[in-house]
Amino acid sequence: MRLLLVEDSPRLVELVGETMRDAGWRLDAVSSVADAETAIAAREHDLVLLDLGLPDGDGLSLLRRVRQEYPGLPVLIITAKGSVDERIAGLDAGADDYLVKPFHHRELLSRCRAMLRRNPQAVQPVLEAGSLRYDPATADLTCDGTVVPLPPRERSLIEILMREVGRVVPKRKLETALSEYGQEVTPNALELAVSRVRKRLQPLDTGVQIETVRGIGYLLRRAP
Repeated sequence: MRLLLVEDSPRLVELVGETMRDAGWRLDAVSSVADAETAIAAREHDLVLLDLGLPDGDGLSLLRRVRQEYPGLPVLIITAKGSVDERIAGLDAGADDYLVKPFHHRELLSRCRAMLRRNPQAVQPVLEAGSLRYDPATADLTCDGTVVPLPPRERSLIEILMREVGRVVPKRKLETALSEYGQEVTPNALELAVSRVRKRLQPLDTGVQIETVRGIGYLLRRAP
């Protein structure tokens, strides 16, 4: 899952980023209406978290435009504006849900999961490769039913490889997919992530292995 956070508070961006990465989701963050419109137009995100008080415009106006142009894109308002009238205005403008600051990170995750379940376009099937099983909804990776603990970046890496099992995934594609706005994944960081996943899976009877295709990328295939 890839989420877009439209928020101009660096501290909140940091906190929400930690929460989403711990859940196995990737988060891009922008701080203005203009940047949000550019990011949304790229059609890369499964859900938008939208603050209403932005430095270059009104979040509600942005929401109305999003709802006209991308009617199926889930939008969760996160704002300090919490009166009944303000909540009604946000929902009437097209928000799927409304969360008032300050909020608990567990409630934010729960509301995001609920919104994604209600959106058929965002529901993703459980992935299987050998004895590995990855559930995008919970970001749980298991091997024969036992949870395989991995840091957020490594979880995202194995998810991508499992989606393309049996096919070579170019390095550049992996670097782009694992990057977030302002936090690019370098070739060295990608190699380190691959190495860590290999070490974690090596003692397990997964039935698959990550193969390096030199000069091109990586391939998840059946172990010999």
